[in-house]
Amino acid sequence: MALELRPNCERCDVDLPPHAEAYICTFECTWCRDCVATFEGRACPNCGGNLERRPVRPASKLAANPPSTVRVHGG
Repeated sequence: MALELRPNCERCDVDLPPHAEAYICTFECTWCRDCVATFEGRACPNCGGNLERRPVRPASKLAANPPSTVRVHGG
């Protein structure tokens, strides 16, 4: 099962295309670099888990495993 690669930051709604610097937790809550810098302890504000840089999916794999188009808001 591939990561969703959500299209936006859950806090500020900035676009995060598949190649963008984005951070995720184990539940795939997705955040931009600027918002992560404001989180206490760089922890996910939704679950409290650690945040890691989202891996970049190789362009050759995007057609068969496209990123999500569902925008998530919260945090």
